[in-house]
This record gives sequence, C-alpha cells and structure tokens, in this order.
Amino acid sequence: MINILRSWYERNFSDPQAVILLILLLSGFLVVIYMGSMLAPLLTSIVLAYMMEPVVTLLQKYRVPRLIAVIVVCVLFIVLAMLILLWLVPVLSNQITQLIQELPKHFEKGRHALLALPESYPQLFDEKQVNEIMVAISSQITGLGQKFLSFSLASIPVMFALVIYLFLVPLLIFFFLKDKHVILNWINRYLPKERGLAAKVWVEMDQQIGNYVRGKIAEIVIVGGASYVVFLAMGLNYSMLLAVLVGLSVIIPFIGAAAVTIPVVMIAYFQWGWSADFFYVVLAYSIVQAVDGNVLVPLLFSEAVNLHPVAIIAAVLVFGGLWGLWGVFFAIPLATLVKAVLSAWPTAQKQKKEVPEEEAAA
Repeated sequence: MINILRSWYERNFSDPQAVILLILLLSGFLVVIYMGSMLAPLLTSIVLAYMMEPVVTLLQKYRVPRLIAVIVVCVLFIVLAMLILLWLVPVLSNQITQLIQELPKHFEKGRHALLALPESYPQLFDEKQVNEIMVAISSQITGLGQKFLSFSLASIPVMFALVIYLFLVPLLIFFFLKDKHVILNWINRYLPKERGLAAKVWVEMDQQIGNYVRGKIAEIVIVGGASYVVFLAMGLNYSMLLAVLVGLSVIIPFIGAAAVTIPVVMIAYFQWGWSADFFYVVLAYSIVQAVDGNVLVPLLFSEAVNLHPVAIIAAVLVFGGLWGLWGVFFAIPLATLVKAVLSAWPTAQKQKKEVPEEEAAA
C-alpha cells in the first residue's frame, strides 16, 4: 500500500511547480471558504474591478490617462448601482408584496382547476390525490409568507450591511483599478519565483474567465430586457419581477430556464386562464428562450471551453453549495479552471513524452 501511494505521489508531484500550483489553489479556496463572509466586500470589489478593467484599458487606448479612465468607470458604476437601488429595487419590492397579497386568490383559482381534474381525467386523478396536492401547496404558501415576514423584520441588519457595501465597495474598486500594478507587484514579491506552471494556467484562464463573465452579464441584461419588453407589451402582471427572474435564470445553465418557466406560466394562467392571451405569452417567452439558447449564447460564448453538461451541472451544485450565488455565477469558469489545471498538470507520463520530443528537436 505504501509503495502504491509513493508511486502515485512521484507520478503526480514530481515537479516542484506542480506542488506550488497546488498550494496556491488550496490557499485561495481555503481563504474563500473560511474567510469569505468577513472578506465579502473585499472579494466582491476584486471581482467587480476585474470585470471593469477591460473598460479602463479600452479608454486608455484612446489616450485617456488611467486615473481619468478609472474615475469615469467608477462614476458609471455608482450611477448604475444607484439606479438599481432607487428604481429597480422598489419596483421589485412592490411587485413581490402585491404577488404575496394576491396568493390566496391565485390559490383558490388553482384549487378549482385541480378539483376539476378528477371529473375530466378520472383514470389519472382522484379526489384524495387532489386534496393532498392542495394541502402541500397551502403549506408551501404559508411557509413563503412566514419567510417574507421574517425577512421584513430582519431587514435592519441587511440595510446596515447594504450601506457599508455602498461606501466600501466603490472605494475598494477605485483603489484596485488605480493601483493595479502596484498591488500586483507587491503580491509578486511574496510568491515563489518558480511558478511557471501557475502563470501558464492563469494566462490561459484569464481571457476565458473575463470573456465568460462579461458575456454572462450581457446575456442577463439582454434576456431580462427582452423579456420585460415582451411581458409589458402583452400586459402580463408582475412583468418587471418576472423579467428579472428570467434574466437571472441564465446564470444557472439548463436548470435556470426550466425553473423560471414555472412562475411565468403560472402567472399567465392565473391572469388569463386557458385563453389566447395565455398562449401568446407562452409562445413569446419560448421565442425569447430559443433566441437566447440558439443565437445569443453561441454569439457571446463562441470561445468558451466546451464542457460536458454533466460537468457543468456538477460544477453548479458544488460551487453553488460552497459560495452561494457567486459560486453559481462562476461555476463554469471554475470548472474550466479545474479542467485547465488537470490538462496542464505535469505527470511522469507527460514528462517522458516531452523528453524524446526535446531530444528530437535538439
């Protein structure tokens, strides 16, 4: 057994740079897992600064001084954040409150529809099954109302944390963008000099992660905006709330689109029943989803690394369980990082293959 472990260790960790890469990766994961909550503003600022860096670089190409470019980008970010807080959040809050207030009416309408199932399809449904379904739905609605009430009562600490984020995050973003090279040079002083493998993996991942994140944000805005225009034009209730849900659903591959379809279809049914308007909304929503999957995604992520659907779902479950929404958002880049590390990992077999190639070249 000891010989097997020793052979495995020599095969996978014979290169010191592989050990350095492993230490750096484990250190990053441990910091995020165990210190993520206390470092949340710092980590959020790093992610946002990383996403804004291409805009600063673009402005610099047009001979704009970096300091001016950073100020412009930060001001635009603050304006966008204030727009979301002062306009979008109140609208969503009002629509959520209205939806919860109208849930009993929707529940009653759904109950009548379910009670008609045993009469229409007696071979598939009976009255006992319908009653069990109604009890389950009623308990879920009651639990949802209690959660909403508890969230409202606990909103003071949330608002306090939000105020901290409003002041601290933009300030950190400004310094991360302004002093980017100073901070990177300071970090490099404390990193091992022999880190060629880690640098190779980072260079390979840098462009892919950046393209993915910016593409995903563009997809959220486009899909959410298109859904809002469609829902508003057709007069669907809670159009802003549903559009935001549709936009955010693209964060979770495969699962998100299927999950958000349920509230869209249910709201349309409760508003119009089995009418032409209901089918028009479902058709328009289906077209938005089809354009997203067949046109928008290939256009925005044409250079993304091809990952198997099983690997994507596993990444969403693992990283989402570790880091919540951020983990879900970065699940595909993190899965791509794991794939890149595994592909570049120096094993004994790879080293044996590289030696004859180098001798042949010599």
